[in-house]
Amino acid sequence: MSESKAKSNVPGAVARALLVVALAIFPAMAIPSTAPDVAQSMILLAVFAGGIVFAEYASEYPGLIEFRFAAPFNRSRFALIALMAVLLSLLQRHGVEPGALSALAAKLASACGQMLDFTGSPVHLLAAALPSWVPEAHLTLVRDGAALSMVLAATTVIGFAAAIKLNAWPMGAGPFNVWINLPTFDPTAGNDVVLRLQRHARINVVLGLLLPFLLPAAFFASAVLIKPLTLLSPMGFVWGIVLWAYLPAALVMRGVAMARVARMIRVSRRRFADSEGNAFAHA
Repeated sequence: MSESKAKSNVPGAVARALLVVALAIFPAMAIPSTAPDVAQSMILLAVFAGGIVFAEYASEYPGLIEFRFAAPFNRSRFALIALMAVLLSLLQRHGVEPGALSALAAKLASACGQMLDFTGSPVHLLAAALPSWVPEAHLTLVRDGAALSMVLAATTVIGFAAAIKLNAWPMGAGPFNVWINLPTFDPTAGNDVVLRLQRHARINVVLGLLLPFLLPAAFFASAVLIKPLTLLSPMGFVWGIVLWAYLPAALVMRGVAMARVARMIRVSRRRFADSEGNAFAHA
């Protein structure tokens, strides 16, 4: 990598790292009931996460983050996490220091909670998985926060799928490079790359759709094996629900993106075969 190219990546890497740091510490700063030692721990985690993001984006070569050069995949994922974390923080803050923004977040969450609280729904399963001694008010808060997060996650996934359907993704100029956008996927290993991409896509989508129903089982398992997860702490409430809603959405988005890449490769092969055939016919 040339020195000039490395320097050109630094401003964008710094901006991304600062956004990650700000997002990580926002809940601790926004919720008044956060304990000082918890806030300090979140700052350390924020700096660590920001350092990883900076190192990844400052380098020209791929590391762990997928679809770095296929905007706006990662921007959509970050926006989803940020929106969920901010709204859940405001929802948690509303019970301590009510305000106009927190009241709006509470109203949105309550509407989503009433809409999605039916038998068999992931939101209902999550609330039911909490220990029986958890206060009713907290169960309602978890229900509303989980429902709001699920609506945001589903909206993001549907929007991304629509962008693919309209051929609006990926937006990057030039040919799609599988190596730099899927650094953990080896296109040379195993069977045909298109078949492997399609298989991985199906696995990711199916797992993402099942995960909201499977994750509540972890709450039951925690009560038996270690310590019951209650989501009573402010940070546990915010980040626990964020992970519960984000992980399935991220898997579905990854699966849909990989299916799109497989189609792009198949179309590229067909065009190459047609051009070769035409060249042979005119020879």
